[in-house]
Amino acid sequence: MSIQTTNGLARRRLFQLGGAGLLAATLPRPVLAAGGKAMKGQIIAGLSQEPTFFNPLMPHIEVDEAVYWAIYSPLWGVDEKGDFIPQLATEIPTQENGGISADGLTWTVKLREGVKWHDGQPFSADDVKYTIDLLNNPDFRAAKRQGHELVTKVEVKSPTEIVWTMKEVYAPYAAILAWTFIVPKHVVEKAASANDSTLNTAPVGTGAFKWQERVAGDHITLAGNPDFFGDGPHVERLVIKYIPDLTVMYTQFQTGDIDHTGLQGITADHYEEASKLPDRVVQANLVATIENIGFNLGKPQFQDQAVREALYYAIDKQSLIDSIYYGLPKATESYLPQQSWAFNPDLPKQSYDPEKAKAILDAAGWKPGADGIREKNGVKLSFLNSTTAGNHLREQAQQLIQQNWGDIGVKMEIHNLPPAVMWGDYWMMSKFDSVIVGIGFMVGPDPDATDYFGGKQTPAKGGNGQNTTQYDNPEVNRLLAEAASTLDRAKRTQAYKTMQEHTRHDLPFLPLFQYTLIEGVKKGLNGFKASINVQSNLWNVRDWSWS
Repeated sequence: MSIQTTNGLARRRLFQLGGAGLLAATLPRPVLAAGGKAMKGQIIAGLSQEPTFFNPLMPHIEVDEAVYWAIYSPLWGVDEKGDFIPQLATEIPTQENGGISADGLTWTVKLREGVKWHDGQPFSADDVKYTIDLLNNPDFRAAKRQGHELVTKVEVKSPTEIVWTMKEVYAPYAAILAWTFIVPKHVVEKAASANDSTLNTAPVGTGAFKWQERVAGDHITLAGNPDFFGDGPHVERLVIKYIPDLTVMYTQFQTGDIDHTGLQGITADHYEEASKLPDRVVQANLVATIENIGFNLGKPQFQDQAVREALYYAIDKQSLIDSIYYGLPKATESYLPQQSWAFNPDLPKQSYDPEKAKAILDAAGWKPGADGIREKNGVKLSFLNSTTAGNHLREQAQQLIQQNWGDIGVKMEIHNLPPAVMWGDYWMMSKFDSVIVGIGFMVGPDPDATDYFGGKQTPAKGGNGQNTTQYDNPEVNRLLAEAASTLDRAKRTQAYKTMQEHTRHDLPFLPLFQYTLIEGVKKGLNGFKASINVQSNLWNVRDWSWS
């Protein structure tokens, strides 16, 4: 999809929002948020993928998080420094403040008084209990049960206090809760099935913005919530604009049609020009996302580790980074960002060595056939590679990799898809051959990656995670469990470092680089803070304001 913009044509379309006819130049008189602060103006955030599913507890893709952070609230969030910040809870439970028992098993959470859902109903501990119980309901299609399945004996002590017991110590759970949005019991329980709740298409939260409308394929409009429990919001309206063509997104940022470039941001080839734009603030920030080539290990081509190793040697990674991404990203061998306390800096460094790649394939019995394509036991080294259509830098990377692999007798065909198709069942249910994908493997600031590497987390096999490569290494499973079962940071660090040695050897993903995300905002738009601890940099949009 490509959106042409000339003389404000796209802008006029954007502001034909329902029957309100809201023109940028004729915004209504500011209304007051909680605490008497005025909400002034609106923010138009451009996203390169379209948010499409609005129940935060069910399977969804990264871009949907941009909407969740505006509409819903967790018990606590996490800031750009990795510190937890109270939201629906009044404080973060710890062993020091008595919120977590000495044995690490009993959690007591105190909640804010006077919080309201967007429909005016009161929020209470019953909603928290319902959310946790729902995540553990086997009939509910939960996106993730990791951590929550260890919670037992959930007790509502009062509308503002809830207590639960853990089956065992689980260190990542505080971070998991920082990404777990609480849903309204009174809304979800009305549905015949929790899987078919109206939250899926018309969300109701406690966040700084309320659902107003969605125009599929174009935009979502959220209205400032004057009853929000926090300091914000500071704007009357948040418009999330879907712009799949990254060049068009950059053009609309140049012309002022959007105020913020989100998700994939500004492409590297536009960085130098963007950094010189007047009245714009452009930042290049390392983020937690790692660009990978992921393999579907359920496919016969990729079940041989020697194939994955050879394919890695055959990629001219540094040329890809330098020529396509202008040298901005940082090459990596790990799934963790270099800022993580568990990052292993001592993993073997990939080198571009096509002759070694050929030798590995030869030794493993993958011989060139009459057509030059290697094969073994009737299986050809021929497969599709897919990613988001319209991402021109990834498309250039695919072409380089296609040539690299062709040089060693491997045939890769490019098969790109629209985002909603690419990251729907095609990705989640492991229907792909190989992909180029950016993944933030951490849970907030916690390096646990069970969701992506745990052997029981494969949706195509009935798991409730995102292990779509279908990777299953018993030793990795053991290390993940070991690291999660202790609060001792040193022990956890060693387990994760050892685990990275296994994933670097096994290569279910070929790690390419840690993202440098180039994001821009209009000058005068305050509050934007890039963070490696969340999946969307709209995480604190409640704090954004215009000068």
